[in-house]
Amino acid sequence: MRRIAVLNQKGGVGKTTTTVNLAAALAALGKRTLVLDLDPQAHATLHLGLLPGRSGPSLYEVLTQGMPIEQVRRQVAPNLFICGSHIDLAAAEVELIGTVGREVILRDLLDAALDAEAESFDYVLMDCPPSLSILTLNALCAAREVIIPLQAHFLALHGLSKLLETIQLVTKRVNRDLRVTGVVLCLFDAGTRLGGEVVEDLARYFDGKRNPAAPWAEARVFRTRIRRNIRLAECPSFGQSIFQYAPSSRGAEDYASLAAELEGRAPAAIWLGDEPAPVASEDASASRVA
Repeated sequence: MRRIAVLNQKGGVGKTTTTVNLAAALAALGKRTLVLDLDPQAHATLHLGLLPGRSGPSLYEVLTQGMPIEQVRRQVAPNLFICGSHIDLAAAEVELIGTVGREVILRDLLDAALDAEAESFDYVLMDCPPSLSILTLNALCAAREVIIPLQAHFLALHGLSKLLETIQLVTKRVNRDLRVTGVVLCLFDAGTRLGGEVVEDLARYFDGKRNPAAPWAEARVFRTRIRRNIRLAECPSFGQSIFQYAPSSRGAEDYASLAAELEGRAPAAIWLGDEPAPVASEDASASRVA
């Protein structure tokens, strides 16, 4: 079983979109997949068709009251399950201030739930809030891998080193098994030179910090790029993954490719970044922005 935290402290980079649709892609491959929505905004919960507060207990009860995960889990599609979130989860940090070992509550309850399962999960994907909070620390302590969604522009690179430092600190003090699996580029525009430049900068960054003892020692930039696609923006309002809403769209193709790559198979996206992206003219770029 693989436990993966999908993490970036910057909002709007495709973190929830990646968590939900990657989980749906893995489920479509026959992998039993569980999504843990640790963001109080509950966007992953809404994305998969559940209403926070109206679909039963959430991870708030898990973290603050010790409710077993199996009582919170809901099945939303074949092989796909979710433990939902609620705005009350934002208060969990305050409520847990005096709790000893508060950063490992999720890990312990997840271990207990999976040990009790007659049929375990193949993947557990955790949608983290866009901040380095106690909720994020719980995810990092419960996970074994980290995937970092990133936009292909230079401002999105700012703070990556700080995020890696936090992961290294968690690895050193709490979770020695935690590793950075890689970076997935989201909202990618193959028609600009900037995307290719950011890919090169990321490769140089990881190569320059390559250290066998570091949790990112084997990190890579995934070959699959998640291209800009309006269908990916539309499907959350229908409470569906991209595979339910628009299975023939580019967004579905890209997340199916990412799931295959995560599984160790050859990625199948149309544009994988193996060659320079076609450079759009200024007029064409302007028309796309418009």
